[in-house]
Amino acid sequence: MTYQVILPAAGQGKRMGAGKNKLLLTLNEIPVLIHTLKVFEEDEACDGIILAINPQDEMEFKALLKEHTINKVIELVPGGKERQHSIYHALKTVKTADVILVHDAARPFIRKEHIHRLTEKAEETGAAIIGVPAKDTMKKVQDGKVVETVERSSLWAIQTPQAFRISLLKEAYEQAEKDDFVGTDDSSLVERLGYPVAMVEGDYDNIKLTTPEDLFFAEAISKKRNS
Repeated sequence: MTYQVILPAAGQGKRMGAGKNKLLLTLNEIPVLIHTLKVFEEDEACDGIILAINPQDEMEFKALLKEHTINKVIELVPGGKERQHSIYHALKTVKTADVILVHDAARPFIRKEHIHRLTEKAEETGAAIIGVPAKDTMKKVQDGKVVETVERSSLWAIQTPQAFRISLLKEAYEQAEKDDFVGTDDSSLVERLGYPVAMVEGDYDNIKLTTPEDLFFAEAISKKRNS
């Protein structure tokens, strides 16, 4: 089956401290954005990419798409104040897809086999997310003090992509807008409707590049995969 994917790419990446969009930072001399886009560009099941961008980056992004032969980007839409607003702007442009994915543009290490498992599960159930079981002991902390040790076996670290039937995700976003609700991820908006969300196990390489330290991890992952 085919899918389309929304990539929010309008963030300023303040925690990266780069002084520019962190997606323009390079990994192995190629911008992070291009690493991520190539995963979908090279996936036959992907029939369209929608980028939500800061209009100030538009010319540079277009130049990169041309330079690196990224042909599946079908829309460049202006991002919003929050990630959720950017995705909603992009979602309104989707016309033909049955299943839509939302993926952090700063996660360049997602594997195609995980994308396919995720889209298949979303087609089957309506909503599916990817993640990995928590490895560390988890504590609930209030006012600087531990109040509870949380049972780890039921806890997962959630990643992207997240995949949904397009009608369901649009309904979730419309309801969130009516309620003036901002969630932590797309799944949280669907969960508010009382709709079950399936879990797909991914891998620990699928990190999000957020801080300067993450670039060192990214280089290590890239070296491991290319060895």
